[in-house]
Amino acid sequence: MYKNIMFDLDGTVTDSGRAIMSSVEYALSHFGLTDQPIEKLHTFIGPSLFDSFEREYNMSEDDCNKAVSLYRSIYEKERMYDVDIYDGIPGLLDELKKSGHTVLLITSKPLVFSEKILEKIGLAKYFDHMVGPDLSDHSSDKKRLIEKAVDEFGLKKNECVMIGDTRYDIIGAVEAGVDSIAVTYGYGKNEEMKEAGATYMADSVQEVAGILSVSI
Repeated sequence: MYKNIMFDLDGTVTDSGRAIMSSVEYALSHFGLTDQPIEKLHTFIGPSLFDSFEREYNMSEDDCNKAVSLYRSIYEKERMYDVDIYDGIPGLLDELKKSGHTVLLITSKPLVFSEKILEKIGLAKYFDHMVGPDLSDHSSDKKRLIEKAVDEFGLKKNECVMIGDTRYDIIGAVEAGVDSIAVTYGYGKNEEMKEAGATYMADSVQEVAGILSVSI
């Protein structure tokens, strides 16, 4: 049913929690904020950093920009590649490519980082297209990224499905008019994704494969 398979990156393809949360802790420490609750740090995985610092710590625009700069100074230099690939993802991507699907990355992480990470961990070869913001773009709006992919690559929305682990992915899919698969093994909250209108829920990569009618 779906020809165009759109994947979120953090929490969906890769478990990047260590890299992101430790870099957030580094940035927060410069504001005297230490020993932050793990639940709060989890919320940084998915949306834009700027939005997260503003939402979780009520930072001013200047402080948000400073926090993002501090985060990136340690993330890009030391921690970007400290990620794990979720079990089954390489097999799923391989089967999707073999069966003629178009595989896309739709991420709120700056595209320059996403491309480097996927190349480093050996998964870049599976993606036909990658869509993400530039370093100056602070929006968490997945709708515009999905619609950018649809417009740029001439996709039919009824042949697209967005796979992600947070409400941002699901809301973006709903607003863009495409179906979605909410994976529960990432960092989002299941109830939030259900309430956002996820078309399907999947507890594992194997369940995602089943929804997409491919065998891994």
